[in-house]
Amino acid sequence: MQLDFTLKKYEQLCRSILAAGLRTFTISEFLTSATDHEGIVIFRHDVDRNPLQALSMAQVENKYGIRGTYYFRTKTSVFRTDIIQKISQLGHEIGYHYETLAECRGNYKDAMALFIKELNMFREICRVTSISMHGRPLSKYDNRDLWQKYDFLDHELYGECYLSIDYNHVLYLSDTGRTWHPTRYNVRDKVSGQTLPELETTDELIQFIGAGMNKPLCLLTHPNRWTDSPLIWGKEWLLDQCVNRIKEVLIWVRR
Repeated sequence: MQLDFTLKKYEQLCRSILAAGLRTFTISEFLTSATDHEGIVIFRHDVDRNPLQALSMAQVENKYGIRGTYYFRTKTSVFRTDIIQKISQLGHEIGYHYETLAECRGNYKDAMALFIKELNMFREICRVTSISMHGRPLSKYDNRDLWQKYDFLDHELYGECYLSIDYNHVLYLSDTGRTWHPTRYNVRDKVSGQTLPELETTDELIQFIGAGMNKPLCLLTHPNRWTDSPLIWGKEWLLDQCVNRIKEVLIWVRR
């Protein structure tokens, strides 16, 4: 049996999307497109760690003519300008994976100042027109709350992934927790307003796509999870198991 969450499995997923005749969009393309959105998949990737694996995923997509959006954090180990540039040169969109309200412990003024500073760091490298909050499940601060006091549209942005897409009309599936199940291990990486299929494996997702969809699909992956290296795969598997146990407690406590 072939392992899940490998680049080989991701290639199968990409092929299944193209075989189903679906069009692929970046986040900004979706937000600015006036065309019919039926029969499309939006490719979104949150680069929480291991940017080299993000580059590997970007190369797989490029092989199949797919363009996605890669949201990078500004952590030193993640904010690799050489890799960001390489992914951008492959035709993918680069976005800012912000977490400033958590970083500033709920101080909105400081968080906004940090947001502007970090956004400009990206714009010294490439064009950035969309953003996505980083969940930070262990923090009591939800980074999206920054926009209760400020407006991201004031910063030449088309939108924010969680706030600018109408998820009443777009299916949202994430690999958070090493499963495609919509709620099992999601503390903040989720949306409201829809009933989602309870998929577990990528094979189940491929079958779901092949059966036909009546809504656009926004597909979120975390590239650090997808690798053909047995050593890295095992490390990521173990980390996911540990984090999932913590998330189960958090979800239970916050009910």
